[in-house]
Amino acid sequence: MAEKRFGVIGYALAPKKQNSFIRDSLLTLAKSRGIELVRVDSNVSLADQGPFDCVLHKLYGDDWKRQLQDFKTKNPNAVILDAPEAIERLHNRISMLQVVSELRVDDRTETFGIPKQIVIYDKETLSDGQASESLKFPVIAKPLVADGSAKSHKMALVFSHGALNKLKPPIVLQEFVNHGGVIFKVYVVGEHVRCVKRKSLPDVSEEKALGVSEDLLSFSQVSNLANRDSVDDEDKYYQMMNFDDTTELPPQAFIVDIASGLRRAMKLNLFNFDVIRDSRHGNRYLIIDINYFPGYAKMPGYETVLTDFFCDLMNNKQVDENVEEEGNVTKIVTGDGGEEKDESV
Repeated sequence: MAEKRFGVIGYALAPKKQNSFIRDSLLTLAKSRGIELVRVDSNVSLADQGPFDCVLHKLYGDDWKRQLQDFKTKNPNAVILDAPEAIERLHNRISMLQVVSELRVDDRTETFGIPKQIVIYDKETLSDGQASESLKFPVIAKPLVADGSAKSHKMALVFSHGALNKLKPPIVLQEFVNHGGVIFKVYVVGEHVRCVKRKSLPDVSEEKALGVSEDLLSFSQVSNLANRDSVDDEDKYYQMMNFDDTTELPPQAFIVDIASGLRRAMKLNLFNFDVIRDSRHGNRYLIIDINYFPGYAKMPGYETVLTDFFCDLMNNKQVDENVEEEGNVTKIVTGDGGEEKDESV
């Protein structure tokens, strides 16, 4: 028997995202625990829909931001997952990783950071070669904008300075670090953290780099995997990327510490980050990418993780509302991050 309903979550997602995330298995499990997931009608103003205890979204644009602001004004106790201003930080591959340098994980033998990288904004800077002199080739060329579009996923492995003129700025050049052909994808859902491993680009030896016939290769060429564009079903693509391997996962406590630090620093609840283990130093890990609201359905048991998070969210929301209502007390939060104080009405 289903529990009493105590949370309605409106979801506003692009069609492709909706199809991959909103599955019957998720809807059924959430409903059994009192959470109702309701689709937001894109043809109707958000403020005129609901009532919603929470709005789960992955839509962009000024109009959508205005709708969220209007909805929040009319529903001050509703939760927005997540704030557009916080999400936008992840749309730039430089700003997304700057937060990593601010993190501190103490008392561990493992260390972490990001690969050396630079950003090139124009063709002239790219052509003169001076900007990239500090980088060791090969490098990974990535579009500066990371907005989830097909264009933002066009990446290449570049073996020489001469090949840079084939690229179109603005781009990020990131040193390629050998990592055993394995990437760790860490999914964060509030305080829930799950780490899985996937195939990645194979290591590149100096001899191999010198022996390549082309000085710029797309990721599909380097990996010798089927081109993602040729795989119609996204699930089949990620099944192809799964593999049985003896590679040890990073220590869970270490990963949880990083995930918690990122969540607090970015003020985001739904994201994943990609981690590689530097082959030169077995206890050195590098964060190479952070994505908002990733494909959670690719994570084993995603229904349980998301439903647990939704329940935590609704429980915390109810606790906060009860505290505010007791004794007609209004909570005042100082804007400088200082202590909260209560003021009787």
